Amino acid sequence: MVSDQLADRLAERTAMARYRMWRRIGWIALALAVTAGLVWVTFFSPLLALDPEQVHVSGQGTTVDVEQVREAVTDEAGVPLPRIDTVGLREEILEMNAVKNVAITRAWPDGLTVRLTSREPVAAVPQSGDVYALMDAEGVRVGTVEDVPDHLPSIVVSLTDDEAGRRAMNAALEVLGALPRKLAGGIQTVSAATQDDVRTTLSDGRVIRWGSEAQVELKIKVAQTLLRAEPSATTIDVSSPALPVTR
Repeated sequence: MVSDQLADRLAERTAMARYRMWRRIGWIALALAVTAGLVWVTFFSPLLALDPEQVHVSGQGTTVDVEQVREAVTDEAGVPLPRIDTVGLREEILEMNAVKNVAITRAWPDGLTVRLTSREPVAAVPQSGDVYALMDAEGVRVGTVEDVPDHLPSIVVSLTDDEAGRRAMNAALEVLGALPRKLAGGIQTVSAATQDDVRTTLSDGRVIRWGSEAQVELKIKVAQTLLRAEPSATTIDVSSPALPVTR
């Protein structure tokens, strides 16, 4: 009798252990199936695939070829968003002309948002072949045109020495890049005999002598004040902003 009870208990415990083992196996199998399903949905399913209609590009300004950017992004059409190499895509876009910076974010479930920072030209520089290079404030060429655009000044750098001419050009571009839109819009030509002799000629003929690009923010404030205070002055010299000169 006792031996029968012990055998029953042993069988019961064995059955319970077997049940627990199979239940554990079942839960593990279910977890693996769910995980596999999630992986498939996330990385391989068309549910999260990039839809070209959901690609939004902004910030192209006046210089970036937005269709070129869009084409690069939509080459990833059909690829699930988690698998898209946004770092590599960003590097590809940064190599395009006139793109200064770009941020790419996933717009779930099937889109991408591309925010561009464009390089905007601040001046046109005469080139051989009767064309003009459009330059941004950092001296990067963003385009070539046959005629100077109405809203941009042309730059003349008189030095023939390459290094000195480059320094003069950079100084002129830095001054132009710092100017507020209203003042920059009134400039017709820019000259820089040296990096310390940047001059701008306004459309009304008045000349502003900036000197170098140093203290340009202060020089701009002084020049704006003198333009208002002495409208009859033909030359405003703010190369030494603490001691400006007009004549």
